[in-house]
Amino acid sequence: MAGIDSAVSLPPHTAVPPHPAAVPPRPAASPPAPPSQAADALLQDRLAGWVSDLTLLHELTESLIRTGSLDDALRELLRAGAALVGARRGMAVLEPADGLGPTSTVGLGLAHAELGTIETVPRSVTSYGRILDGLDALPEGSLPRPIAIPDLRDEEGLDPRLREVAARLGYAASYALPLATEKAGRLGAVVWLYDEPAEPAERQRHLVQLYGRFATEHLGRLLEVERARAQVATVAEELLPSRLPRIPGVQLAARHRTGPRGGGDWYDALPLPEGALGLAVGSVTGSGPSALAAMGRLRASLRAYAVMEGEDPVAVLSDLELLLRLTEPARSATALFAFCEPQARRIVLAGAGHAPPLIIGDQRTEYVETSLSAPLGMLSCWEAPSVELSPRPGETVLLYTDGLLRRTGDPMDRAFARLHAAAAGVPKADRADPGAVADHVLRTVLPEGLEGPDADGEDVVLLAARFE
Repeated sequence: MAGIDSAVSLPPHTAVPPHPAAVPPRPAASPPAPPSQAADALLQDRLAGWVSDLTLLHELTESLIRTGSLDDALRELLRAGAALVGARRGMAVLEPADGLGPTSTVGLGLAHAELGTIETVPRSVTSYGRILDGLDALPEGSLPRPIAIPDLRDEEGLDPRLREVAARLGYAASYALPLATEKAGRLGAVVWLYDEPAEPAERQRHLVQLYGRFATEHLGRLLEVERARAQVATVAEELLPSRLPRIPGVQLAARHRTGPRGGGDWYDALPLPEGALGLAVGSVTGSGPSALAAMGRLRASLRAYAVMEGEDPVAVLSDLELLLRLTEPARSATALFAFCEPQARRIVLAGAGHAPPLIIGDQRTEYVETSLSAPLGMLSCWEAPSVELSPRPGETVLLYTDGLLRRTGDPMDRAFARLHAAAAGVPKADRADPGAVADHVLRTVLPEGLEGPDADGEDVVLLAARFE
């Protein structure tokens, strides 16, 4: 079976004898079964037991494979392992031995406060701590072994604090399993807790160790993915502005959520001569490092064009179109650039394949009517007329990328309606703060976990400008 080490020998296994009341009494005159038939029956029982065990492991590993995050995998590991060893509660600690993280602690049947109580015990005296810190003397190159404490009340040499916490939380025995393989290394440990003195039987230990090996390899793959995502997110954040400029007459706020694959959505805000301000959002096709590199080049180029001819957004995007066609003919991008004069509350903007901005105020919530245009890189000669608008005092202009709409999973018309409803529902007390406006829109448009940085989907960028 995939994921199960067939080189590990299976322990002796016999079927559980049926309850006597369920079996009719054997006639007294019946002769005993021949030895060959008894041996065949025993062999069939063992084969049936092995098939049952393999079927169970297959079902459990299938459930584990479907998990897509480290915490979900740890919870599934706890649940499946508890069923295998006959426990009700437990905790899993992810702590890679290389020290590069991430770290996580997940409980089964334990509240957050109860996990904290367990962690007050000196780590060196706990079974999971001995595994994580390698405190048990082992031959060089060997992996940690499981640790069973059948009775925490009578076990000799236990720390008094460990006994006290066990009594307070109501568990009497524990079985700790290292999450370690030769390929993945030591990633963490999991410990299951028994309400009464108990210890897994030989068959239970064998099954949970097989399952633990597979789970460790799966956790190792998820760990690599998680680290790659974190690196991509760090690079993306470094390519975006570290802070927004302070310009009289306007307040700015930005929100950026990186997708799991690392897309090319970006934003920018740069001071221009005579108190003007340039605002830009955009998205590059593709994902991963190449999209991030293209996004960085495009954003840097737009900044240069904005300084040279920012008063004409059409010229800025036309120059960007030419650059993209010459340097990256296989890639396309969307962009929106707005030239703002905050003191006069005047905005001139143009977009290339980009979603229209949204004006949010006490008297109105409406999309800005912009001309339809193909994305950058899609036409041999691109040009679309610019649009001029004048926000009223206290109104916020919200720029965003398509990722905000696509993460909803709705058709685009419904996604636009959802965004409009979210903007119209911003509480009056929050409308004086562009950051609060952006946060409300994110929470409302992307509920149920879709808002977080680790949610599945594309990048999301919001840039809010409130005019005084």
